[in-house]
Amino acid sequence: MPIITGTTQLLGVIGYPVKHSLSPVMHNAAIAQMGVDFVYLPWPIAPSDLPTAIAGFAAVGVRGFSITIPHKQAIIPLLSEISPVAQAVGAVNTVWRTPTGWAGTNTDVEGFLAPLQTCDRPWNQTLAVILGAGGAARAVVAGLAQLGCAKICVVGRNLDKLQAFQTSWQDDPWPVNLSVHDWSELPQLIPQAGLLVNSTPVGMSPDVGRSPVTPDLIATLPKGAIAYDLIYTPNPTEFLRLAQYVGAEAIDGSEMLVQQGAAALQIWLDRPVPVDIMAQALRQYLRG
Repeated sequence: MPIITGTTQLLGVIGYPVKHSLSPVMHNAAIAQMGVDFVYLPWPIAPSDLPTAIAGFAAVGVRGFSITIPHKQAIIPLLSEISPVAQAVGAVNTVWRTPTGWAGTNTDVEGFLAPLQTCDRPWNQTLAVILGAGGAARAVVAGLAQLGCAKICVVGRNLDKLQAFQTSWQDDPWPVNLSVHDWSELPQLIPQAGLLVNSTPVGMSPDVGRSPVTPDLIATLPKGAIAYDLIYTPNPTEFLRLAQYVGAEAIDGSEMLVQQGAAALQIWLDRPVPVDIMAQALRQYLRG
């Protein structure tokens, strides 16, 4: 932990609850390595207190902060500007102070894309299947649109929610070849999928033995497909274990977590940050 003095500048993460956040582990490791006079703190803020807290942050000179559930949408009316990617996703996860107020963006998209950009794949010929149609799926869709995926299929169980999800992308700045599907259509979709993404919480503690997709369905993934789970603990999740068993390339959510955090820290400090130190700190913490 950095030494805190009267000149130390404040960064942090807001959520409710926020005690589970691993962002302080990563960010403070990077701050210590860089030798800058900052500290990154967790701030639990109830939804009803959000406007008061943001005004207080301005009053005490907070440089910037990360945002987790449930504030990613609620923060938007309190900002003076948001980036195009945050507008597309409809959520903000990173905020910084400007002369005219608070500005926000969404680095989840950049974090999600980071491990995929090292894969040599014909993305313009790839069909991607996303499990779930919640907030996490929005960042995935935005990322895959930037990557240039041929077709993006979002699969869920609530028809009204799926239709609303599809409608929300109609005015998006990126061309999105998006279709929505009921869960019952997975047997037709997975055999075509070059990329299968789990954006649901299924498989996260305490349900660590569950997968959002049955072993029989995962076994129909094409040879060389990528299975990507946004969950980073346990590692591997049951979903990724099953995918690896049938020969798929597995990506867990830890690199997304590190890369979205590194992108935020770079915005706040306006300099390159030691991504490897952040990743190492996260791995050590998760190993206990």
